[in-house]
Amino acid sequence: MRNEEENIITKNKTGNEIKNKTGKTYKLSTPLSVSDINQLKTGDLVYISGKIYTARDEAHIRMKEYGDLKKPLPFETKGCVVYHCGPVIKDMKVVAAGPTTSDRMTNLTPGILKSGNIRAIIGKGGMKNLGDVMKENKCVYLSYTGGCAALACDMIKSVSNVFWEDLGMAEAVWEFEVETFGPLIVGIDTCGNDLFLEVIKKATKVYESIK
Repeated sequence: MRNEEENIITKNKTGNEIKNKTGKTYKLSTPLSVSDINQLKTGDLVYISGKIYTARDEAHIRMKEYGDLKKPLPFETKGCVVYHCGPVIKDMKVVAAGPTTSDRMTNLTPGILKSGNIRAIIGKGGMKNLGDVMKENKCVYLSYTGGCAALACDMIKSVSNVFWEDLGMAEAVWEFEVETFGPLIVGIDTCGNDLFLEVIKKATKVYESIK
């Protein structure tokens, strides 16, 4: 499902305006289709509604193990969104749910994308050298601002389920129902373009010119 708006301006909790410089903002609902994410380009803003799953290091390792064994996962991954997050949960209510540094999961990501079902990954700070992997598996990386653990709670409407509790609260897979979760910036699109890599290249070029 897609809803594209041109030159949209939204406001954050402090009342400051958030304007997408590319002029494109997408409101998507899960499960995501390939056509949903194929239209996204690096720098676009995205808001997600529907079901998302948290997953950190241990969850990624277990998901890969299940895949290697051809064992079905206990949760639905078709068109799903994975959120790099180790939430704080109390009585099945979210207390904090900020993004975890995504680069920790870089080496584990190709393994969990092999199923071809995961359409988007939300995290913080980018993921190195995954442009080709995202392109091959039709997945996008969406960057969420760090330090917003409490703010994220306002967009999480409920905790629907939890899987692999034996991994501990932070490492278990939590199923959230979210509404207009964002703003998220497209960091890697399905063409393999990497916004973080582009910034590094530009910064390096400027640095070399002033040395």
